[in-house]
Amino acid sequence: MNKYSMLIGLMVFVACARELESPLTISGQAQGTTYTITYLAGAYANYRKEVDSIFRAIDQSLSTYQEASLISKINRNETDKVDEHFTKVFQKAAEVSQQTAGAFDVTVAPLVNAYGFGFKKREQVTPGKIDSLLTLIGYQKVQLQGNTVVKASPGVLVDFNAIAQGYTVDVLAEFLHEKGIKDYLIELGGEVRSKGEKQDGQAWTVGIEEPEESNIEGGTLNRQVSLQDKAMATSGNYKKFYIEDGKKYTHIIDPKTGTPAKNSLLSATVVAPDCMTADAYATAFMVMGLDGAKAFLNSHRNLRLSVFFIYDDQGNTKTYISQDFPSPVR
Repeated sequence: MNKYSMLIGLMVFVACARELESPLTISGQAQGTTYTITYLAGAYANYRKEVDSIFRAIDQSLSTYQEASLISKINRNETDKVDEHFTKVFQKAAEVSQQTAGAFDVTVAPLVNAYGFGFKKREQVTPGKIDSLLTLIGYQKVQLQGNTVVKASPGVLVDFNAIAQGYTVDVLAEFLHEKGIKDYLIELGGEVRSKGEKQDGQAWTVGIEEPEESNIEGGTLNRQVSLQDKAMATSGNYKKFYIEDGKKYTHIIDPKTGTPAKNSLLSATVVAPDCMTADAYATAFMVMGLDGAKAFLNSHRNLRLSVFFIYDDQGNTKTYISQDFPSPVR
């Protein structure tokens, strides 16, 4: 048999093997949002119970909305010991915080709470209140020494909400990999990660939302792109906000000023090798703003990040797309 015949035979074998695999979908609600996991596997490879178990385990570690979770106990200074989930997320958060000079900061929780976007009741925010809370903010104020959290003061709080969903997607991807699943698409609250291809041999297609305030539950898409063997996350100021006395307050807080980030960026979509990284940098770029994010990307090409920014230019919506961002689906 010549090489050409062998190649044709291999292609036929792969095609037949793929036909034996059915696209299975697991979907539901978790972490305050919805999720959908689609993968190619045998007809009996339904992993809903295992997926539910993964969500529970991560919530018990990282959810600030569960009083009995590990992170809640750490925030109440009831324990300083951490588990594997906390350790992995903390290490990535510390890495991104250092890279972005604190634009990403998991200690911003007291400010997020004060503005009403966190796990405590909203407070009356005054300049004096902001100044007081800023004394508790700074990623250097909390460290991990072995499996022990060390805080600069008891009032320092940790909040992983800007990175936890991306981490969860990565854990789910690792689970599918361990089960021998080679083709999948995982989506959790808009954060996605793909591997391999769809049953028809085409790359997975994912959408990027138009940053409209009416787009709370998803709706209008700015574009669709092909995503293969990568992760994508989007952060925006158009979903979580409120207006008081004619002023708009968004959930993305600038750790340096103590106020909601205010710049021309409407949404930041980041593609990275893993979803936790994409998730964290998407938030950091929303804090930096368009010019700051572009400058960061130019000086940190080694991070292998590609971006799609939607921004406001004097009332007109425009986009900035890095050269290596996935191609749109026609």
